[in-house]
Amino acid sequence: MSTSTGTTGPRVVLGVSGGIAAYKACELLRRLTESGHDVRVVPTAEALRFVGEPTWAALSGHPVRTAVFEDVAEVPHVRLGQDADLVLVAPATANTLAKAAAGLADDLLTNTLLTARCPVVFAPAMHTEMWEHPATRANVATLRARGALVVEPASGRLTGADTGKGRLPDPAELFEVARRVLARGDLPRDLAGRRVVVSAGGTREALDPVRFLGNRSSGLQGYALARTAAARGARVTLVAANVALPDPAGIGVVAVESAEDMRKAVLEAAQGPGGAADAVVMAAAVADFRPAGYRNSKIKKEPGAGPAPIALVQNPDILAELAARPRGGQVVVGFAAETDDVLANGRAKLARKGCDLLVVNRVGADLTFGRPDNEAVILAADGAAPTEVPRGAKEALADVVWDLVAARLAPPGGSCPEGARGPAAP
Repeated sequence: MSTSTGTTGPRVVLGVSGGIAAYKACELLRRLTESGHDVRVVPTAEALRFVGEPTWAALSGHPVRTAVFEDVAEVPHVRLGQDADLVLVAPATANTLAKAAAGLADDLLTNTLLTARCPVVFAPAMHTEMWEHPATRANVATLRARGALVVEPASGRLTGADTGKGRLPDPAELFEVARRVLARGDLPRDLAGRRVVVSAGGTREALDPVRFLGNRSSGLQGYALARTAAARGARVTLVAANVALPDPAGIGVVAVESAEDMRKAVLEAAQGPGGAADAVVMAAAVADFRPAGYRNSKIKKEPGAGPAPIALVQNPDILAELAARPRGGQVVVGFAAETDDVLANGRAKLARKGCDLLVVNRVGADLTFGRPDNEAVILAADGAAPTEVPRGAKEALADVVWDLVAARLAPPGGSCPEGARGPAAP
């Protein structure tokens, strides 16, 4: 479909409700339009008190409708939802969430939500007390049960001097959510109600206050896994080691540095105060070794003398420890970065680690680390044939991983499938 903006890309309705975070939706709109999306902005009357209609029209390239009775002959309250490939509400206030959950239709945005047959994403923004109120939590649960994706708000500075959970996620990350949902119009919600843990990045093992032993992992694959799981409905904890990436929208991030830090954070998240996570995916590059000792001051270069040898000791094997713990139906996935004999080394590692799935990929110069693409072979401990994933976007590999994980998850409250049991509880 050709539009006045000259785009033929996916058709997005950007709903904007009346909160101070409405100004951030301008940046989200810019990212959508500049990447070829055809965006129609539907602000509420309250939203226009924060950002005016001319701004939305200029950034979208379309006239802005705000009321059901504008241009009645075109039936906008029906057509906008019917024609959309995605409806994204950002920010979504507590009031808008309540109206959507109750099925109210007292303005153009709520009418559009009722007529939409495409994916619907809500990005809530409100004060912490409003987000945590039982009424809001119930409304969010209702919307998720109907198939909507409700992104968890971020934590940080709110209106005035207040801080806490309720901040609208970064527009760049909301754009990634929209792009991810649009990339798969049939995006499954097979992880709805599940809790998963993903590790990402590369650990650093300190030598002295200045130097460390590390690796080249960028965290891109782990972040793709976290975003994809969230888009499929999961509650995600991301344990990130030394990653220079913005926090993904709606995902709890635990920042760590060393392998010991990673071990503590992953094991705590995998068990969790509310019970064990349904799946743990160890995509981080965890250092196998660390210096035997730490120097409190910088190691100096001695004139005329060569460097002193650095003694190393082995780090804990987090993946093997996860797999060996009593875990019921928890599915554990490992990653193997190999430079040669990729498949043989992968099979040996799968047997040695005891995880349910192992994602094996070749690494090296200009391969995998820091790149937006990846390829892999996924091996399964239950005897299933290897799954080959051709080179493509890291989100594509992430989707295949979650497809395989979802197939091995026990039904809620049911018995776990064979091959995803782990040792029996004592």
